[in-house]
Amino acid sequence: MAIPDYQSLMLPVLRLAATGEKRVADVSERIADEFGLTTAEREELLPSGRQRVLNNRIHWAKFYMSKAGFLASPSRGKFVATEQGIALLATKPERIDVALLMQSPEFRDFYVGGKDSDTDAGKIDAASALSDSDIGATTPEEQIEAAYQAVLTVLRADLLDRISQNSPTFFEKLIVELLVAIGYGGSHKNAAMQLGRSGDGGVDGVVNEDRLGLDRVYIQAKRYAPTNSVGRPDVQAFVGSLVGLGATKGVFVTTSTFSSQARDFVKHLAQRVILIDGHQLAELMIEHNVGIRTSRAIEFKRLDEDFFSEE
Repeated sequence: MAIPDYQSLMLPVLRLAATGEKRVADVSERIADEFGLTTAEREELLPSGRQRVLNNRIHWAKFYMSKAGFLASPSRGKFVATEQGIALLATKPERIDVALLMQSPEFRDFYVGGKDSDTDAGKIDAASALSDSDIGATTPEEQIEAAYQAVLTVLRADLLDRISQNSPTFFEKLIVELLVAIGYGGSHKNAAMQLGRSGDGGVDGVVNEDRLGLDRVYIQAKRYAPTNSVGRPDVQAFVGSLVGLGATKGVFVTTSTFSSQARDFVKHLAQRVILIDGHQLAELMIEHNVGIRTSRAIEFKRLDEDFFSEE
């Protein structure tokens, strides 16, 4: 038989994860046996030639179920069923798919980007929520865009997951890389000499705003869990440090989110303070190619009407 789609793999993956911690490689052969896949099907690669199709689909099944709360990652590369996932299996579902996962508020928020639908970003992320039933109603370009946005959604989540697995020192270096890529600090050497080594209370570092050093930007970096939102007190303390330093510009970066009170607080300050949450951090890393690499470029071509014009 053909290799099952990722939604058809969700239930088998969850069943295996309910027996203990697993890796994708651990469950791949067992699932292949369960579906009676041939040797050729087991070894079939994606068009990029970098990963097996079966492993890729298991990864997507695992990733989506983790966002719905049915799987957890106890350590890097491993996954296991949560109490919620075991409870779902107890209901003896015939199938687990995106439609079922959408019943989970956490998954629904993730799938549509957790944004208001009337914002541009929300409209873009909402495109990734096209279900299988929507595919027949969309143009090929819409399907491609939806798939591209879905891949970006996963990449953002993967970036934040990997940041959380690394050390605070690594996070400081990441901020250096990002600020230099954006254009601050002048060079990696100059930025690294200042960020994380300012010695000033209440800030993690300072970088030049431009290559000439005409102005400085003070940095606060907090590597928090997604559920640990940065509140107004933390931001207010950072602003207090800026006042004490006579600084007018600051950037507060976190891997989590900022509370609405924190965001409201910085709107009417004499100082210019920018708040960068985890979503924006991942977006900037993708935009400036920090911590990522291009695996494949796809070129789309259109008919050249000017070429065929005989006027």
